[in-house]
Amino acid sequence: MAGSELTNVKSPRVKAARRLTKRAFREQDRRFLAEGPQAVREALKLEGVPLELFSTADAELRHPELITEATLKGIPVHRASGEVMSELSQTVTPQGLVAVCKLVHVPLDEALEGTPRLVAVLAHVRDPGNAGTVMRAADAAGADAVIFTDASVDPYNGKCVRASAGSLFHLPVVIGAPVSAAVRQLKERGLRVLAADGAGKHTLDDVDLTGPTAWIFGNEAWGLPEEILSEADDVVRVPIYGQAESLNLAAAAAVCLYSSARAQRVP
Repeated sequence: MAGSELTNVKSPRVKAARRLTKRAFREQDRRFLAEGPQAVREALKLEGVPLELFSTADAELRHPELITEATLKGIPVHRASGEVMSELSQTVTPQGLVAVCKLVHVPLDEALEGTPRLVAVLAHVRDPGNAGTVMRAADAAGADAVIFTDASVDPYNGKCVRASAGSLFHLPVVIGAPVSAAVRQLKERGLRVLAADGAGKHTLDDVDLTGPTAWIFGNEAWGLPEEILSEADDVVRVPIYGQAESLNLAAAAAVCLYSSARAQRVP
């Protein structure tokens, strides 16, 4: 690793990275932070996305393959002191690796190119942990895209990036799409748009999920507003067989996405 250890939290390089913890600066600089070995590992698979890497001496010993890969790809690697890493990290216990990356989202038209069969839409989702977990579930279920509508959390929020466990780098992600525009394009491309809501008249057991499907998931506290429910082709709820009042957003989204994925794959 070239260069001496970064120890000054007020150095220009550290300050430039630190400012990316704020959404306004992420949007301005067109960059974000990917923290932890899993996020860094997945980012390194994308050519031109990681721009520089900060690593503590301990993380360098624990993940030498990541340091080597970054170096071979010509990505600057900076050894950082614990104090500097604490400035860059957004976790209580930093893992010692933070990559500065280019934004990776794509326009709605590009995300829906080809013949998408499974899409997740996050409408008014505000909790970054839930949003990141939905991305991870969508990726695991083989979804073709994840759409964050204009009233949803920033997927580049540090907690959201960590919760996605690298899935942010795996599938097309759209940011800031108006719900109506997203629904219109999904329908134009032949997808049936289903709104996941606890008050739905039908359950997952009642609906045919074998065709191309887009799921809309709403806010953690109040669900989906009537104007969005009215745009969907159907409103569907996850059946509760036990005594739990409900499932949280991420769990419900995983059930819905996997139900569609399984239905589309069973002959």
